[in-house]
Amino acid sequence: MKKLLVICPFPRDEAAGQRLKYEQYFDHWEENGYMITVSSYMDTPMWNVTYQQGKYVEKILGLFRGHLRRLRDLYYISGYDIVYVFQWVTPFGSTLSERLVRRLSKKMIYDLEDNAMTVTSNNINRLVAIFKNPNKIEYLIKTADYVITSSPVLNDYCLLVNDKVKCTYISSSVNTDIFTPVNSYSNYKKITIGWTGTFSSKQYLDSLRSVFIELSKRCEFKLRIIGNFKYEFPEIDLEVIQWSKENEVQDLQGIDIGVYPLFFDEWVLGKSGLKAIQYMAFGLPIVATDVGTTSKIISHLDNGLLVTTDEEWVEALEILVNDSALRRKLGTKARQEAVQGYSTNVIKTQYLSILNSLRPLNNS
Repeated sequence: MKKLLVICPFPRDEAAGQRLKYEQYFDHWEENGYMITVSSYMDTPMWNVTYQQGKYVEKILGLFRGHLRRLRDLYYISGYDIVYVFQWVTPFGSTLSERLVRRLSKKMIYDLEDNAMTVTSNNINRLVAIFKNPNKIEYLIKTADYVITSSPVLNDYCLLVNDKVKCTYISSSVNTDIFTPVNSYSNYKKITIGWTGTFSSKQYLDSLRSVFIELSKRCEFKLRIIGNFKYEFPEIDLEVIQWSKENEVQDLQGIDIGVYPLFFDEWVLGKSGLKAIQYMAFGLPIVATDVGTTSKIISHLDNGLLVTTDEEWVEALEILVNDSALRRKLGTKARQEAVQGYSTNVIKTQYLSILNSLRPLNNS
């Protein structure tokens, strides 16, 4: 058995960026000879308050515990054949923690989600952004034995920086045996437009407020928001569901149309298009901003609709709300492409091939 240490920000099976990325392949890695240890910087108590306003004492104590875990990791790290770092080793400060992990690691894989070198208003707490150091990420990209990226644009950048020129774009993926469609594509009930995400991506949802107000003047619909925050929108028929692992599939199956709004900025160019892939797996027609990786996942009028302006958003949603046949056509094609190109059964071989390429030949 080869020993693999995963160093990541969040507790296992909580954050979508981890849960629907590398975490869902742990069983496959173990089946192929890897013994996995996960060391998350945040523990569950810290995760529970991270996206809440205030709670400063709890957050500071969480940071202290996280740093203690990283000090513990340094003691054991040389005993692992491969160290798999996701995003960063520690969130703030200098590159010291990343340099120590790199020096002590026999082989290191760096998995980068989003264009995290860019400090933008996407950060939940702008004060926190001041203390973030993009040099940490630059150092990990440069020195890793292999870099896994979340978008083609980001991969092109990493190929220029990585010393070994070993970088691969691996798409986000979902288990299409679990994420299954149940939609009848009928208009016998009010059509539900859906969005899923966390507080950190709430600003993208907010960008559609005027769109939904105008759409409500043209047709009837319900907006379902699945997230980890409260949301008020008295002008429209709104349903807010607090995300849970237990109900995730059922809650998403209750959507008729998925929306994926984004901004036209550098940060978005690194995004993986995970929401689009989730909607596709459920056989949902998608309306999405025509930018970044999303434009590579969605083909306009084939498996979804791509838009740029508010008026295009309104027109696309109005058409889908009223046209059940178009919803069926787009949703059916989306499901087909999700199974063929973005399912865990397809993507798992890409991760395993990278792990195997770094396996020490002299260790049985």
